[in-house]
Amino acid sequence: MIDFSADITSLALPNGRFIDGAIGNEDDVKRVLDQVSDAYGFRGFMVLAIPDSGCHSLAAQALLTSWPAEFLRRYDSAGLIEGSPVIHRLRRSTIPFTYDAHLLARRRMDGKGEAAIGVFEEAGMPRGVYLPVHDVKGGRAAIAFGGDREVVSSDEMQALNLWAGLLYSRLSEVRARDRRRPGSLSRREIECLRWAAAGKTTVEMARIMALSEYTVNHYLNRATRKLDSVNRVQTVAKAMRAGLIN
Repeated sequence: MIDFSADITSLALPNGRFIDGAIGNEDDVKRVLDQVSDAYGFRGFMVLAIPDSGCHSLAAQALLTSWPAEFLRRYDSAGLIEGSPVIHRLRRSTIPFTYDAHLLARRRMDGKGEAAIGVFEEAGMPRGVYLPVHDVKGGRAAIAFGGDREVVSSDEMQALNLWAGLLYSRLSEVRARDRRRPGSLSRREIECLRWAAAGKTTVEMARIMALSEYTVNHYLNRATRKLDSVNRVQTVAKAMRAGLIN
């Protein structure tokens, strides 16, 4: 097994800083992606599973993200995924590319160009990059960085592509390990399950824990996956039986 954490922590960011600490779980991967995003002048990142042609939700494909939950909600409410030139390109190509919401709007064939521009502009992410990645089993995804900075240079694209490949490999490794150890819930996952057991809704949990609704759902979905459950109710029941929550 490759020790990707050693490679990552030895790489310097553009600001001259290095990654602090080992990467042992998904929260660590998110922390590093946040650092990379900030160092290159972006507003946020998204790790995206490549949607198939029958997919109607971008939020459902977001494996890990710091993009605003409101962006995902508005994107899906407008039904933008089906006619997206970006999604179409990700399905066909493994070459990294930049995006510009205004230029892409002209290529939409569904008449939703202006709606797409509005969603990206409102989130402050009209420009960015998409970096196709894959795991050791050939599973495909992409890591996107979005913001309002100028177009990345070729050197920056090369560096971002390296970061994306290393971090996605590490994320895949962590997820595979967690599937082998289904009872290994993180502190945040347990905290979310405790509030769910107390009858709190996602909105209420987000307010109590000072997190976004997307992040709360992310932790709950991850706990559901680790405990091999089919829904939130079963996940809470399994966690209680295992003594993970009271």
